[in-house]
Amino acid sequence: MSTLAAYFRIMRVGFVLVREGVIAGLPEEDMPPMVRLLKKLASPFQRRKAKTDARSDQVARAVERLGPSYVKIGQFLATRPDVVGVDLANDLSKLQDRMAFFPEGAAHAAVESSLGRPLSELYSAFGSPIAAASIAQVHPAEVMTPNGPKKVAVKVVRPGVRQRFAHDLEAMYLVARLQERFIPAHRRLRPTEVTRTLEQTTRIEMDLRLEAAALSEIAENTKDDPGFRVPKVDWERTGRDVITMEWIDGIKMSDVEALRASGHDLDALADTLIQSFLRHTLRDGFFHADMHPGNLFVDPQGTIVAVDMGIVGRLGKKERRFLAEILFGFITRDYRRVAEVHFEAGYVPAHHDVASFAQAIRAIGEPIHGQPAETISMGKLLTLLFEVTELFDMETRPELVMLQKTMVVVEGVSRILNPRFNMWKASEPVVGGWIRDNLGPKRIAVDLRDGFRAAMKLAEAAPDIVAKTEKFHAELLHMSEHGLRFDPKTAEDIGKAEARHSRSGRIALWVIAASLAYIAFRLI
Repeated sequence: MSTLAAYFRIMRVGFVLVREGVIAGLPEEDMPPMVRLLKKLASPFQRRKAKTDARSDQVARAVERLGPSYVKIGQFLATRPDVVGVDLANDLSKLQDRMAFFPEGAAHAAVESSLGRPLSELYSAFGSPIAAASIAQVHPAEVMTPNGPKKVAVKVVRPGVRQRFAHDLEAMYLVARLQERFIPAHRRLRPTEVTRTLEQTTRIEMDLRLEAAALSEIAENTKDDPGFRVPKVDWERTGRDVITMEWIDGIKMSDVEALRASGHDLDALADTLIQSFLRHTLRDGFFHADMHPGNLFVDPQGTIVAVDMGIVGRLGKKERRFLAEILFGFITRDYRRVAEVHFEAGYVPAHHDVASFAQAIRAIGEPIHGQPAETISMGKLLTLLFEVTELFDMETRPELVMLQKTMVVVEGVSRILNPRFNMWKASEPVVGGWIRDNLGPKRIAVDLRDGFRAAMKLAEAAPDIVAKTEKFHAELLHMSEHGLRFDPKTAEDIGKAEARHSRSGRIALWVIAASLAYIAFRLI
């Protein structure tokens, strides 16, 4: 019956999106005729007030009505403009992750259950919540130290959020499978894999021990970096449902007037932010993937402090090399090299022509050169890039899309601080330095070292590989002589599973048909 429940959830989501005007506001360009027809049929059912609202307000209100897990889904899709389109991704990125507080008693119980100790033993004071999001809420608290009480921030997971998200995720998987089946053009976007990524990232975000580990890792990576840090974690008071960390006294990066009044150099902060992000990406292969202004503070010393590490991204060594060469190619206008890197990485299928792809890359890169800094937009460049990827049959690379979107967000925050911010000029010292250190003679030495280590591991595993190969060969010979056979119980289980699948599918179709008939009757 889970499939049937998923259909009902999809119908509810569709109804809310129609009522709030989101469906009516979708652009009709490249929309299949049947979908365009359904959009027109749905338009009369939107609320009268929704017709005059901005699209971002319509999206925000619809997601808010759908509940906390859809806020998180919306925030995730904001990092995937390749799937939902750049305009809708921008609307989703404006979602305010502010939810109603849940009762303090439930927060106390969650802390005690997760840490296995009474609240009074853990904290000398535990205040009322000051912020609540879709997954957790934050309480101010104090802990006793040899130097007296110290203020901390305590983040507690929202009760029941895991179960709610698991149910809503079933509907997401169903939509993804239907999308792949009935819209062939979307298969290159791999919607089922996107949903699987959403599931994985959100499950990680719901385990606050993993967020604490991310904070600890990035703290180690950046301990010597100028102008950037993250809060310290109190591991004694951290568990699956609770994380305790250093309290940050600082000014939010979105409050430009307060930053200016405090005497901070806004232009320097903008440069530090983008350069820190690129260091984390290229040097460490590990970056904060949710760097919106609400998660960035400036402390009294002028250091940027990033909080809320629930969403992070990782890049392997090869991906970092490709990224650096692509960025440096755009900076130096070497579009042929940018195109070659895409082919070397396997991002563009080999049957396409490198020169033609270089021409398309030039059409993206040239507009950013010779323009005033304030007119150069990563958002516009990203839109063009996605159009080119579709033209050249490039499959979605989730880790790169998350990186691209985060880069757009970071650039946007930098522009809040410095309206004339030039991302390409600010990026060159970090990208150029990384290129010189990692793509020159030093790269050959590192590759030889890594190759030697891999060869040693292969040599150690050789006896086990030979034994498994011999066993596999014997099993293949046995199957070729006697055929592939199931035992009676396995065959019976397969038959039952197929029967259940058929029944659930028929039931779902009848329920949908009955629902549509009821709606039609009500309209007559």
